[in-house]
Amino acid sequence: RAAGPAQRRPEASLCHFNYGADEYDTEGNEEPKALPEGSETMPYIDESPTMSPQLSARGQDSGDGVSPTPTDSHSTGVDAGKGLEMRKLVLSGFLASEEIYINQLEALLLPMKPLKATATTSQPVLTLQQIETIFYKIQDIYEIHKEFYDSLCPKVQQWDSNVTMGHLFQKLASQLGVYKAFVDNYKIALETAEKCSQSNNQFQKISEELKVKGPKDSKESHTSVTMEGTAGAGRGTQPLSDLLKHTPADHPDYPLLQDALRISQNFLSSINEDIDPRRTAVTTPKGETRQLVKDGFLVELSEGSRKLRHVFLFTDVLLCAKLKKAAVGKHQQYDCKWYVPLADLVFPSPEESEHCPQVHVIPDHELEDMKMKISAIKSEVQKEKANKGQSRAIERLKKKMFENEFWLLLNSPAIPFRIHNRNGKSYLFLLSSDYERSEWREAIQRLQKKDLQAFVLSSVELQVLTGSCFKLRTVHNIPVTSNKDDDESPGLYGFLHVIVHSAKGFKQSANLYCTLEVDSFGYFVSKAKTRVFRDTTEPQWNEEFEIELEGSQSLRILCYEKCYDKTKLNKDNNEIVDKIMGKGQIQLDPQAVQTKNWHMDVIEMNGIKVEFSMKFTSRDMSLKRTPSKKQTGVFGVKISVVTKRERSKVPYIVRQCIEEVEKRGIDEVGIYRISGVATDIQALKAVFDANNKDILVMLSDMDINAIAGTLKLYFRELPEPLLTDRLYPAFMEGIALSDPAAKENCMMHLLRSLPDPNLITFLFLLEHLKRVAEKEPINKMSLHNLATVFGPTLLRPSEGESKGHLTLASDIWSHDVMAQVQVLLYYLQHPPISFTELKRNTLYFSTDV
Repeated sequence: RAAGPAQRRPEASLCHFNYGADEYDTEGNEEPKALPEGSETMPYIDESPTMSPQLSARGQDSGDGVSPTPTDSHSTGVDAGKGLEMRKLVLSGFLASEEIYINQLEALLLPMKPLKATATTSQPVLTLQQIETIFYKIQDIYEIHKEFYDSLCPKVQQWDSNVTMGHLFQKLASQLGVYKAFVDNYKIALETAEKCSQSNNQFQKISEELKVKGPKDSKESHTSVTMEGTAGAGRGTQPLSDLLKHTPADHPDYPLLQDALRISQNFLSSINEDIDPRRTAVTTPKGETRQLVKDGFLVELSEGSRKLRHVFLFTDVLLCAKLKKAAVGKHQQYDCKWYVPLADLVFPSPEESEHCPQVHVIPDHELEDMKMKISAIKSEVQKEKANKGQSRAIERLKKKMFENEFWLLLNSPAIPFRIHNRNGKSYLFLLSSDYERSEWREAIQRLQKKDLQAFVLSSVELQVLTGSCFKLRTVHNIPVTSNKDDDESPGLYGFLHVIVHSAKGFKQSANLYCTLEVDSFGYFVSKAKTRVFRDTTEPQWNEEFEIELEGSQSLRILCYEKCYDKTKLNKDNNEIVDKIMGKGQIQLDPQAVQTKNWHMDVIEMNGIKVEFSMKFTSRDMSLKRTPSKKQTGVFGVKISVVTKRERSKVPYIVRQCIEEVEKRGIDEVGIYRISGVATDIQALKAVFDANNKDILVMLSDMDINAIAGTLKLYFRELPEPLLTDRLYPAFMEGIALSDPAAKENCMMHLLRSLPDPNLITFLFLLEHLKRVAEKEPINKMSLHNLATVFGPTLLRPSEGESKGHLTLASDIWSHDVMAQVQVLLYYLQHPPISFTELKRNTLYFSTDV
């Protein structure tokens, strides 16, 4: 063994196809073997003593035969002469071991030339690609070791104590990267050889001959030997360590051998990481390290349809892959769809961006429907587990949940992320989060600051690189909840209150704002946005938001500089691209955030510090309806009391908020869905409660999302829901009827059963919501979206009634919530004649009521 490459060397038994197969689990990781007591903790380190195998004829002729007994390299008090003699003995053993290794390589290469010769004939044994894969880098390794042996042999045979050979070990160590490339290809070579042996009798015979012809005198050559299991790292550097011990410190070889040992140890350490799942690098054909920097699942728009890809960012290349379906008992592998060297990768500027290909956009209501289905299945799974149901039934439900979550993951993203190859080819990903897009862009741009060269990978090199992806990946599972272990945190369900206070650290004045993102159903969505603080280096927003959480585990804050230049329009999404100044993420610890008190924190991002506070309220706590102790005001007071006091049919607060939304908010994207600033909402609440004469002036100046939020808060804080506690069970039963006629009769009868103030206010709100939905192409708020926002608020039972209807607190989309949404959606979608008559027969109804 020379200079250390003893861990996994290509042996003559490469074509013995059974070796090593049982040492891998289904994930392609090496299974540790049982160790004798007291041995090293790392099973792939062979600690057997350094031994000199019997020399071959060439070595024996030289007269320098050495007894194959261990040399005592650890003895102390050895004089210089004795040390130099020991140095010669170590080198002789070293040379003999190297000769055996070269013989093995020669035996392995023996069939390569005739196989290549037949590859171009009409009856090839193997194709050229199969030959290149099976014998990948073996010729190079042979030439490296042959050159080393030919240079070292004369120096040992014509021994001189002053002879120097450290430079030979240095050169050999510097070329070990080629050997690592061989190791990275090992698994693919093995699989290819297995397939060829099974399908081709000629090749099977060749491999059997090679197995028989392997050198008999080397213990590594017996039939159970594997490249994965040949002598370990400890033995790989031991001969070189021994040589260094017996070389005087003032000998010219000493510093050279030290350097060679350091290089060898570093190399062997990286080889051993091949077994460790934390390994993050692969070697290029030139022996350079190609590090994996980032990987993850992205949705690619390919040939007009959405495809889930696993994208790998290496130090010099971006590779887009797809996980292939593996046959039973086979290891999973990736299939490369395309790659772009980072030297050739560019991001088109917004104005240069090509038009986005036509892609089918799934309507929001279909996405919301799918969320409800997923949550319903999740409830069923939890019930089955609680009742100790059959494992087969649970697995069937989990499979269905995975299919639905996968559909949602594939169809939700809408933020374009385009990359371009200088050769003219463009690729488009769709992401759900601007944070994610920024992360990928920044990671690529950091790597591009280095001196990168363009290149083209050969088919074998690409195969090696793609083959390494399975081991190197850091993201192992598609990000869906059905992939989580049962003991993993389900996340938070309820409402997160966040106050964005201020920010510091900007170097120059800018127009600044922040957005808040939380994860939901496996991906992140933007939930809130502060106002733009103009021309400042220290923005003071002090804005509070209430964010609905759906199994969320993380909060992200992004800080932007607002761009008002309309020439910078992105053709992919027809939006002006604002510059991200900083971004940060924090984990939502259920224990830390579930308190009644505010928790203040600071998040650092690219030198910028954003100060914020937050507190969490469970969904059940946030929707509790407790009667107001005060008799004045409108919030928390029965609707009948308010309308009687005001001598109106619809509360003044409802009329004024709706009028303002229809005047200047009906075209606002996400109206009623986007959170308003909580402090503004509380200010409006106080004004309405006090019946202040300045209400109209304040409404006209207030942000429209705060007005929409005030209307929602009014209905939420009613001591009894608008559709009443008494009728709640009947609404739940009526919406579940399958016969259309029976459902219509029931639903209309229930409306007629409502008290007049409740009925008229409900109809007033319905008419408004229908007008909002008519502007869906502009405001992106469909009937279904509006029903999702208002349904649970208008029908949620009061605290006393809710005890019989609440499901698991962690299930925001419980069957009750789904039904509540469906009730409101029914009334929005079905205004039949009887519905119109209902309005006509009750009271004159219009926006001027």
